[in-house]
Amino acid sequence: MSFKTINRFVYLIYFLFGVLGYSQTELKNKIVDFSTLLPIESASIYVKNTTVGTVSNSDGKFVLLVDEEFKNDTLVISSIGYKSFKSLVSEFDNTAEIYLEEDIAALDEVLIVAENRPETGNDIVLRALEKLSENLPDSAYIQKGFLRHKERNKQEFKWLIESAITVYDSGYASNSKAYLKVNVDQVRKSYDLRDVDSIFSYVAYNNQNTKRSRLRPKDVDRRSLSTSQLIKAIKWNDTRVNGLQNLFQGKLNLLRNNTNAKALFGEDILKKHQFKLDTILVDNERKLYKIKISESADFVGLDTKGIFNEGFVANGWLYIYYDNYAIKKIEYELVAASDAQKIRSKRLFDTQINHKLIITYIEYEDKMYPNYIYYETPKLVNVGLKPTEKVSKEEEERYNKEERYYYTVQEILFSEIILDKTEINNYLKIKWNPDIFAPKPYDKAFWDNYNVLLESEEDEKLIQDLSQRASLFKE
Repeated sequence: MSFKTINRFVYLIYFLFGVLGYSQTELKNKIVDFSTLLPIESASIYVKNTTVGTVSNSDGKFVLLVDEEFKNDTLVISSIGYKSFKSLVSEFDNTAEIYLEEDIAALDEVLIVAENRPETGNDIVLRALEKLSENLPDSAYIQKGFLRHKERNKQEFKWLIESAITVYDSGYASNSKAYLKVNVDQVRKSYDLRDVDSIFSYVAYNNQNTKRSRLRPKDVDRRSLSTSQLIKAIKWNDTRVNGLQNLFQGKLNLLRNNTNAKALFGEDILKKHQFKLDTILVDNERKLYKIKISESADFVGLDTKGIFNEGFVANGWLYIYYDNYAIKKIEYELVAASDAQKIRSKRLFDTQINHKLIITYIEYEDKMYPNYIYYETPKLVNVGLKPTEKVSKEEEERYNKEERYYYTVQEILFSEIILDKTEINNYLKIKWNPDIFAPKPYDKAFWDNYNVLLESEEDEKLIQDLSQRASLFKE
């Protein structure tokens, strides 16, 4: 047996013991605003001094699996602007809802210290960017997490893939396109109902990759296309628009890639963005700046090959810790602003918001690591055309406004950070593949012990319907 084979065997045994060799406690509940009694979405639920955690869904609910070794550790439930809730893992009550009270620190309550502190929103953000080399990881690490990738229109889900992923990054100073890898480890769900989308993807792929006469979606009969043709076209379209690699290596990974050429948060950040200090809030007993993102002199663009992804203005919020200028959370939207982009966005997507991004970070061993990522973008399906002549009832459905406009949502929850160099090197010996389409057998034992994002009640119903109706990959 070769050394390479032995090494892989040892890694496999190590992996299996890691999955099966311990028991877990399930913590679940609902988080509610004490004053309004409304659910709190995206609250952080985690075991103190670890990376074991999750976030609450739109109903304020969560489920978290905690290893037995952490039963005497502290569970923290926090949300920006609220007082935190804390309990020993072993004493957590799954039956009583969690109420969080508002906690705001006004500007005049902040202690002024001797150091030269920035006063304007622009200056605070520039200071935070200067501190990225101190606050972001400066050496190689691996993160393991859960991916939910879904597409829907205004009526139903069209596509859903849920995967366990591993991300390797060699550190902030390195180029992510050369030194950041993504692997899809396991697949939990994979349903597809995108017949219309598949036809458009096939037409777009054909028109850009062949010398034949240009096709139109209405010229293509779904029954004339094989599943393999559709899969090839869908892979091509999804990869160029919002593939996993693009999410981590592209311009919307605002902090990690801010040293890249034409970075959105690069040297010329103030040409495309302006920042205004709104107030100071509290997050788990630490003060942080809440800063408004707004438009500046220039439009924002993403330079996407083959797609007009220019002519936007940015808006949203940044949350920056007061003590060390580490960025805790980004809420970022790109809204159509140029005349050409406004017309395009309305005609093709029926919305002016083309990109919506949320990234939260968790502090671990004095560095800030991505904790939760939410990315939403409208999806080009059948170029938004309306029929100008009499069409059949079936064709009429294709142009129905509720049916026509899609959007894609990618959510990633990271629940483990690996810093040990030997362990990282073992992972790097495996063949990495970021293809979410790659078929993998369902591993029940793995998923029984893995933290996932809890679906909202609405999503759960739509997923059940999708699982019954999905047919694209059935020949």
